[in-house]
Amino acid sequence: MAGKKERQRKLARERYQRQQARRIQRTQRWRRIGIIVAACLAVIALGAGGYVALSGGGNKTAAATATPSPTASPTATPTPTASPTPTLAAEPASHCTYTPSGTAARQVGVPPAKPAFKSATYRAAVKTNRGTIVLDLLNHQATCTVNSFIYLAGKKYFNNSPCHRLTTTGIYVLQCGDPTGTGQGGPGYKFANENLTGATYTEGTVAMANAGPGTNGSQFFLVYRNSPLPPNYTPFGKIVSGLGIIQNVAKAGTDNSNGNGDGHPKEKVTVHSVTITKA
Repeated sequence: MAGKKERQRKLARERYQRQQARRIQRTQRWRRIGIIVAACLAVIALGAGGYVALSGGGNKTAAATATPSPTASPTATPTPTASPTPTLAAEPASHCTYTPSGTAARQVGVPPAKPAFKSATYRAAVKTNRGTIVLDLLNHQATCTVNSFIYLAGKKYFNNSPCHRLTTTGIYVLQCGDPTGTGQGGPGYKFANENLTGATYTEGTVAMANAGPGTNGSQFFLVYRNSPLPPNYTPFGKIVSGLGIIQNVAKAGTDNSNGNGDGHPKEKVTVHSVTITKA
């Protein structure tokens, strides 16, 4: 009897060991599959993210950048400053901080720290070679951003500057505001983000391009179709007329210089002037 029981215990141990070995093999197999899937998803994310980010001082987008520049393009390293720029400003702001950064595409100085256009509602008429696009400016939600935009418009900073980037896949934006037309140009200063709480980028939104938190300059993008961007780009205006102008440019497509569906618009868009009026 003792010998029979010992054989049964031995068989039970061997059966248990075989079960454990199978469990380990299954675990290892699923772990390998998980690693492969994660790697594939990472590659997909890089490809899609390439044109989801919007870089305000970038080169070719990997999007911003084939990634909000609408960001995947590498951007110039911000110039170190004695006092770092805040990444998020109070809303509405009564004081704005504009920190020197990089070389100005056009020498226009720095906007006043006290917002000059806070109390009223303002409208911008962006005259282009394709027609005029009219924006309502959200100076009560993005005070310092609008203060900068109005200041630059008054200094004729945007005059005769190209809209250098169009995206037609993943996100749907036309990016402007760089007089150099390279995607690298800025006004020589940077400032904090605003109006990001609950921010969405629906058709008609006008928002700032950037190279990371607190790096806003002069580049902005016009959303011509609902775009799934994260709330990282300060919305500071809404298109009230002329949206069809951008949509027609988008229909003509891009030269894909930054990747599929991301590059210079085939139908060139040049900003002739930006005129500010009280709404």
